[in-house]
Amino acid sequence: MSANPRQARTAILILGSLFFLFGFVTWLNGPLIPFMRIACELSDFEASMVVPFAFYASYFVMALPASVVLRRTGMKNGMALGLAVMAVGAFLFIPAAQARSAGLFLTGFFTIGTGLALLQTASNPYVTVVGPIASAAKRISIMGICNKVGGIVAPFILGALILVDADQLKTDLALVDGTARALLLDERARLVIMPYAVLGAALLLAAVLIRFSPLPPIEEEDAGTGATPAASTLKHPQLILGVVALFVYVWAEVLAGDSIALYAERLGTPLDVAKTLTSLTLAAMLIGYVLGIALIPRFISQGKALALSALVALVCVAGVLFSGTDRTAPFLLLDLASLSVRTVQLPLSVIFVAMLGLGHALMWPAIWPLAVDGIGPALKTGSALLIMAILGGALAMPVWTAMAGQSSPQGSQVAYWLLVPFYLYIGWYALRGSRLRTWRMAR
Repeated sequence: MSANPRQARTAILILGSLFFLFGFVTWLNGPLIPFMRIACELSDFEASMVVPFAFYASYFVMALPASVVLRRTGMKNGMALGLAVMAVGAFLFIPAAQARSAGLFLTGFFTIGTGLALLQTASNPYVTVVGPIASAAKRISIMGICNKVGGIVAPFILGALILVDADQLKTDLALVDGTARALLLDERARLVIMPYAVLGAALLLAAVLIRFSPLPPIEEEDAGTGATPAASTLKHPQLILGVVALFVYVWAEVLAGDSIALYAERLGTPLDVAKTLTSLTLAAMLIGYVLGIALIPRFISQGKALALSALVALVCVAGVLFSGTDRTAPFLLLDLASLSVRTVQLPLSVIFVAMLGLGHALMWPAIWPLAVDGIGPALKTGSALLIMAILGGALAMPVWTAMAGQSSPQGSQVAYWLLVPFYLYIGWYALRGSRLRTWRMAR
C-alpha cells in the first residue's frame, strides 16, 4: 500500500463520486423492470429475467477477465476503461428503444454490467487496502453511502421520466389493440432515450476525469512463490466462504430492492406509488451505513457488525412473512416531481421489505474485508471471485417470481422465506467462517 493519509483522503473523495455513479446506474433496474414489462409486453417472470439476469450475469462472466485486464492497465486506467464500457451500454439503449427490442435492451444491460464488473473489481479492493484493514468496513460504508444516495435518487428520476402516468397507460392499453396499441408502446419506449443518452455522456466524461485524476497507485505484495493465482486463492477458506456469503447477500439485497415495487403492486398499491419504493429500501441502507461509520471499528468489530446485521435482517424478514397481506400503515413518501411529501397507505409487509435495507447495509462492507484479510498476493484474483458473487443478483427476481406465482399476494409473501437460510449462513460466516485460515480448521 503506497498511499499516505493525504493521498488516501483524495482517493476516498474520488472513489466516492464513482460509487455514487455506479449506485445510480445499478438501481435504475428497479423502475426498468415494470418499464420493460409494459414497453416490450413481457410477463413478470420474463421482465425479471431480461433486466436483472442480463445485468448481474455479466459480473460472473467478466470478473476474472477484468482481473486480467487490471494486471495490464493498473487500477486507475481499469476504472476509466470500465466507465467507458458502461457508456457504450447506455448508448445501446437508444436503438433498443427505437426498435422496442428486448434483445437490444438485454445487450445494453449486459454491456453496462461488464463495465461495472471491471470498475468494481478495481475500486472495491482499492478502498479496502487504501488504509488499515481494521477500518476497511468504515471506508466501504462511506462508499456505500455514496452508492446508495445515487441509488435512492435513480428510481425517482427514471421512474418520473419513463413511468409517468403508468396506471393510466395500463388502462389505455387494455382498451386498444393493433396499430393503436403499437403506437402507445412505441411512444412509451422512446421515453428512455433521453435519460440514457445523458447517462452515456456523463459516463464518458467520468472516464476522462478518472484517467487524469491524482489517484495514488496501490501495490500488491509480491507473491513470493510459484503458486498460480487460482491455487493461491483456493487455499484461503475465509475468501471462498466469503464469496458464498457475498453471493447470498447480493441475492437478498437485489431481491429486497427490485421486488418491492412488484410486491406492493400485487398487494394493491398503485404503480405510480410502487415505482418509487426501491428508494425506501436504499434509504434504510443509508441509515445502516451511517451507523457503520460511527461504530466500526471503535465500538464494534467488522465480524460482530456482520452478525448483528444478519440478526436484524432475520427480524425484518419475519415481519414480512407474518404481518399479513391486508394490514396497512401510513407512510410518508417524498415526491421529487413536486418536491413535496405525501402520506400514503402501504401494506405493513411492504414496509418490512424496505426495512431489510437496514440489515443489508453493513453486509457488503463487512464481508469484503473479512474475506480478503490475509490473502496477500491473491488480492486481485480474490477480488474478482468476490465480484463474480454478484451473480446472486441475477437469480433474485426470477426465483422469487417463480416461487410467488402469477399475481398472487399470498404466494409473493411466502416466497420471501427463501431469505431465511441466506441470513443464517451470513451470521455463521460472521461468527465462524471468516475466522478460518486453513481448511483443516473447518473440520
